[in-house]
Amino acid sequence: MKMLGLREIRKKRKISQLKASFALNISREALSYYENGRRSPDIEMLVKMSEYFGVSIDYLIRGKEFEKN
Repeated sequence: MKMLGLREIRKKRKISQLKASFALNISREALSYYENGRRSPDIEMLVKMSEYFGVSIDYLIRGKEFEKN
């Protein structure tokens, strides 16, 4: 699954893949794979990304916050 919000928030904050991957303790390639849907992060990595970027896991995945129906 392509993580729509991950790339968006990273670019909004002007953070390079290299800088983000270093902070998350993963390779730049792994981050690129997450952004492009070639690989899916486990729940621990989702939590780590959520904390690093200061957004919800829902935002990282869907590109928008959760909305109740």
